Amino acid sequence: MLCDFHTHTTLSDGSLTPMELIHRAVQRGYRAVAITDHMGVGGLEEYLALVTKECRLAESYWDIIAMPGVEFTHLPPGAIGEAARAAKEMGARLVIVHGETLVEPVPAGTNLAALSSPHVDILAHPGMLTTEEARLAAANGILLEVSARKGHCLANGRVAKLGRQAGARLVVNSDTHHPEDMLTLEFRRSVALGAGLGDSEVMEELPAGIAALLERVGISKKRRQ
Repeated sequence: MLCDFHTHTTLSDGSLTPMELIHRAVQRGYRAVAITDHMGVGGLEEYLALVTKECRLAESYWDIIAMPGVEFTHLPPGAIGEAARAAKEMGARLVIVHGETLVEPVPAGTNLAALSSPHVDILAHPGMLTTEEARLAAANGILLEVSARKGHCLANGRVAKLGRQAGARLVVNSDTHHPEDMLTLEFRRSVALGAGLGDSEVMEELPAGIAALLERVGISKKRRQ
């Protein structure tokens, strides 16, 4: 399945409206896509209400799983757990946290706070991930992102290596901001191989991680097929 769980729209710093992004995903052959705009706690309820409405409309016409989500970005680490819980209560299907990427001054402790929350589903571009953090991801069923985005991809090799050693699930996401950022199966494969995964892991482990994530966020097996 071609899926993408990290995208941005005009509701934050992307160039596509939510509906246009979902439709382009349909045209690319995506099976599932999540709208995960950058967000803090202010305006979260209104944002999720809007995105949920767009996702439901898209699903009623097109054969795609469209999920309302959020990427908490540059939050104080101590606020992440409560923000993630609140987002799920407000209807977010997927919660990701903007990890400690090498190219932005994300607060130290963000990775650890995100991986300690039962309401976080993906840690995006974790940067200089530690062994402790990778083990925590595995223990809590939180996926570690291998990023296709320029800059954020610089630590992909470390993330993939430590994640595999710890038994954590990995997911390749686009971090789409513009149409040209969107994934294809071949580009996703190249990003995974470039991070150090083998062919068998690309063919088996990545799909298994996608299935586990969709199950985690309540997408039934029937809908996943």
